[in-house]
Amino acid sequence: MGIKNSNEITLKIKGSVEDFESFLKERGFKITETFYLDDIFMVNKDLDLSKLSSREILSKALLIREVGTEKAVRDKCITYKKKEFDENGNILSQSSINLKIDSIDTAEKLLTAIDYKRLMHARENDKVYSREGSVGILVKDIVGEDPLIEIETTDDEEFDSVEKLVNWIKKEGLPVYLDNFFVKKAEIILDKLLNRNS
Repeated sequence: MGIKNSNEITLKIKGSVEDFESFLKERGFKITETFYLDDIFMVNKDLDLSKLSSREILSKALLIREVGTEKAVRDKCITYKKKEFDENGNILSQSSINLKIDSIDTAEKLLTAIDYKRLMHARENDKVYSREGSVGILVKDIVGEDPLIEIETTDDEEFDSVEKLVNWIKKEGLPVYLDNFFVKKAEIILDKLLNRNS
């Protein structure tokens, strides 16, 4: 079991994933990692979804996650994510607790046995792009949704805060929407599932 603390920004890509990846390659970025995330969100079956916002629902969810590549499954875990937001919905801090598991199906059966139900399923295909002297950019091609990028703060003084990441993105001219630096993928998917306007 591990606990991870980090700060990150997530933004919507303008245009297609292919165009964004071409933009990165033209500027010297190279793919350093390729993987997928397959996520099942589970909530207590007695949770009244009609009385809670999508953010409140997700704050009570457990996530069954499989991480893998075309060649092999790398990791399976049950995750609980805790995020603190300011009044504008910006993420102030976040942490997660991960419990390694052997089987996604068995994990879902266990949670179902203790009165959880499947809320939703999401899959994304991810590529990490890196360039010397820069932060890594995670390109998230989410099945059935708009593509996103995610960048985490680092220990490097140049990129150790969200503000520094935002300034770097503007300087680089990345083709992303700058109106929301904290796009919440799971909330967007859940809002659509529950027929809510996001």
